[in-house]
Amino acid sequence: MGRLVIGTCGFQRARRLYYGNLNGVEVQQTFYDPRVTKILRGWRSEAPVGFSFTMKAWMLVTHKYNKRLWRRLREEVPGDRSRYGFFQNTKEVWWAWEKTLEAAKALEAEVIVMQSPQGFRPTQENMKSLERFLEDADRQGRIIAWEPRGEWWLKVNTLQEIAEKYNILIVGDPLKERTPIGAPAYVRLHGMGGEINYQYSYKDEELEDLARWARSEARTRGSYIMFNNIHAYKDAVRLKALLVE
Repeated sequence: MGRLVIGTCGFQRARRLYYGNLNGVEVQQTFYDPRVTKILRGWRSEAPVGFSFTMKAWMLVTHKYNKRLWRRLREEVPGDRSRYGFFQNTKEVWWAWEKTLEAAKALEAEVIVMQSPQGFRPTQENMKSLERFLEDADRQGRIIAWEPRGEWWLKVNTLQEIAEKYNILIVGDPLKERTPIGAPAYVRLHGMGGEINYQYSYKDEELEDLARWARSEARTRGSYIMFNNIHAYKDAVRLKALLVE
């Protein structure tokens, strides 16, 4: 039977509660600035054996310059702001990826999640940049999971081809009929009723549907299931209870 990891995007409660009640977390700090390796090493050292860390890639790899997001940077970054983001083949993006890998090593992250913004549409230029990045990126033995948004899900065959050609996972949400692609499956749950609905609390029947899906996927290829809503911790604990019945 495949391994099943249930957690949340970021710590919503004290870390000790996670270590006792869940078995994974997707670290969010690395999206805003991964240059916190001392903190990440501390989290890894305090976590029990078998607890899984995944993490988001630095926004400077995936997102174009955004004044609001860049306020979260801990330090200045080198080079031209316009040369960051959208997987561009620039020294700036590759520098940001190097810092992402340093954080992954400190955390011993199993998966690096690359979340692209709505503005990263399936144009020929963006496709070329993405594929070049996936071809050349050093992974240091870690799994890359890419979360496409919007129009990409109208091109499921293209997503399948990218996953198979570059050996990555496509992050999905089976409750929204966006079946994750690749093994193990990686799920991110942003709430129902739209692309993102952070205020959402999952209904019992929705969690039961997810549990049925998880049992099937875990038997064959394993799954990471990460909740990303305001009630994430409670919903993750509820799902885990359904799966251990």
